[in-house]
Amino acid sequence: MKALRMFLIMTILTGVIYPLLITAVSQTVFPWQSHGSLVKNSSGQVVGSVLIAQPFLKPEYFWPRPSAVAYNPESSGGSNLGLTSQDLLKQVEERKKAGFVADMLWASGSGLDPHISPEAALGQVSRVAKARGLDEKVVADLVATIRENRQMSVLGEERVNVLKLNQALNDLKDIKK
Repeated sequence: MKALRMFLIMTILTGVIYPLLITAVSQTVFPWQSHGSLVKNSSGQVVGSVLIAQPFLKPEYFWPRPSAVAYNPESSGGSNLGLTSQDLLKQVEERKKAGFVADMLWASGSGLDPHISPEAALGQVSRVAKARGLDEKVVADLVATIRENRQMSVLGEERVNVLKLNQALNDLKDIKK
């Protein structure tokens, strides 16, 4: 009987009270993050999350890293192709021919990495500026404003969120479409 009572108490405590408390605290203290870090366009429509990559493959947009899962968050993961795989080498060669810069030749481990390196973004400035009829300096300056530093100045690398960058590019007043 004691075991059953303890089971019920722990089920209510850890299965109901604790999750409700954590949900209430997270939605109060971190509302944007707890709702998925969603990005909205100028008309208020949700266009994506800063946490998950999207396939931007038109020349007028900055491209994300390749995805082995077609940017599907329900099946995140890598291709599991090794460095000696002929299929992987063929993919890398195709990406080189398509104009991908060095660190974008390889897919991210999850297939959903929303960031690229500042160098990868700057390597795409010319193509994006030309496709949009913009001055390259305007586009390069935009990359600099979206650039994110290392966390706490030591964790990770500097990066650029592709969705935020493309959204800022769409929000530019002088875009020629």
